[in-house]
Parts: sequence; structure tokens; C-alpha cells
Amino acid sequence: MTEFNASIEWQRGEKEAFSDNQFSRGHTWAFDGGVQVSASSSPHVVPIPYSIAESVDPEEAFIAALSSCHMLTFLAIAAKKKFVIDTYRDIATGVLEQDRAGKSSVTRVTLRPNITFSGQKQPTTQQLDKMHHLAHQNCFIANSVKTRITIEARASVSKRSSP
Repeated sequence: MTEFNASIEWQRGEKEAFSDNQFSRGHTWAFDGGVQVSASSSPHVVPIPYSIAESVDPEEAFIAALSSCHMLTFLAIAAKKKFVIDTYRDIATGVLEQDRAGKSSVTRVTLRPNITFSGQKQPTTQQLDKMHHLAHQNCFIANSVKTRITIEARASVSKRSSP
């Protein structure tokens, strides 16, 4: 078993009311490694000025966590198979809507990894699909949620030779 920790802190401003629902949603996430992130509700959910535009919202963080976990798992699988990856970029999208129970939920996330391989050994389309399938099966975050996750992968070959 492994434990992970995050500290969340919010504080009402001195001049802010609270019971009228007109308070700032800005808060801070702090992580084990010392990183602090400004967070707030999504401006799609709570309008500015009560949400803070220059911050990460929980919905974005959820999508980023799914994307990051898939990427890290994929990289480990590719390295074990002796493929060389130069870049991995993903533009992930999540949809917040009502689920079957009528509750607001991030019901689906689409990952769009664009991967550049280099070196003599290049994956076939079938190998690439299999690596993404294995990455999805072994991603801790994907295994923890009910959200439907779709992967629309693209790959390209770099002209750089591998180290």
C-alpha cells in the first residue's frame, strides 16, 4: 500500500460575506514535493469574480491526472519494448454533463496523445494500439474512476537517431 497526500487550504477574506454565496472560490493545493498550485472552481460552474481565472479547477486537474497517468504508463511500456520516444503531447478533453443518475459528472474523457518515435525500431499501428490498451489497463487513475476514457492516438517518426 502507498499513501499520497495533498493539502487544500481556503480562507474567507475579511470583507467577504459567506452566507450570500458571494465568496471567492480561490484556494491552494500543496503537494508532498513542495509544489503549490492556485486552484478555484471552474468559471463554467461559478462565474468570475468568485472563481479565479488564473488557476486550475478540479475538473481540469482530473482530466490532467488521467492524461498524465496514461502517458507515464505508456512511456514505461514503450521503454520496456525498446522503443525510443522523443515527444509525447496530449490535448485531453473532458465532458461535464448529467450522468445516468441525473448527477453532474465528468462522464467521458478523450485523450489525444501525439507521440514522436525515433530510432530504427518503430511501432506498427497494432503495436501502438496494444501499448495504449495496456497503458489504459494499468493506469492507476483510470482504474479508479467510472468515467469513459477514449484514446485517439497519433504517432510520427523523428528523423533524429536515438541515443
